[in-house]
Amino acid sequence: MGNAQLLSIHIHPVKAFRGLALQEAEVEPWGLAGDRRWALVDDGGKVVTQRQHPRLAQAAAELLPGGGVVLSAPGVEPLAVPVPEPGETVTLDIFGDKVEGVPAADAAAHAWCSAYLGARTRLVHMDDPAERRPVEPEYALPGETVTFADGYPLLLTSAASLDALNSLISEGRHATEGPLPMNRFRPNVVVGGTDAWAEDDWSLVAIGDVTFRVAKMCGRCVVTTTDQDLAVRGKEPLHSLGRHRRFGGKLVFGQNLVPRSPGTIRVGDPVTILE
Repeated sequence: MGNAQLLSIHIHPVKAFRGLALQEAEVEPWGLAGDRRWALVDDGGKVVTQRQHPRLAQAAAELLPGGGVVLSAPGVEPLAVPVPEPGETVTLDIFGDKVEGVPAADAAAHAWCSAYLGARTRLVHMDDPAERRPVEPEYALPGETVTFADGYPLLLTSAASLDALNSLISEGRHATEGPLPMNRFRPNVVVGGTDAWAEDDWSLVAIGDVTFRVAKMCGRCVVTTTDQDLAVRGKEPLHSLGRHRRFGGKLVFGQNLVPRSPGTIRVGDPVTILE
């Protein structure tokens, strides 16, 4: 374990859009700076993700100074969207969590997203992650909060575990779908230099000088079966996870993290298992 290190860093400025690779990132109490501070919501108030719309995998969002985004997607003109001024909020339903957000001020942002998906949606910004949404109480400490991520500030995965999973896929019924790239799992941090599945036993880790609590294993959904380049679905990795990585009814790959301290993480930082 002495040579464990941070291989890559990823943020998703708009929830469900494609990931953005970074060389370094600021760690805030609710996650990496710029990660999932924007999300789409439908007319019924539900958050819109790749579960309903695999095409979101091909949409991208570049971060602007101050937290705005430039939206882009195949066949669509890019659109810059500034952070809205504080004002009236709308309620998003994120898998049962009711979360407030501020809609983009420019109607063009909502029109852009709706036209791309072929369904009425609104683009919403989380103005204050410190106040808006607590981490799932069963696995949280008092005061821990999160953005529009599925439930936790960061997701960690390991290269060795992906290699092990790809070996399982190669031996299974859907071998032709593998090997899968890490972007299927949409992590924030990818760790190298560990044993496969070593992260199952971690409870406290440091990346560089920043410490993280390991909150719980990450249960996986249909989004992992979506090719993040082509936006088409297959059977893997859920088929193989179902056979080999089922814990408490969940198909598990990766660990959910909560920052214990602020700071900056950088690709190449040592990863230290503290507990």
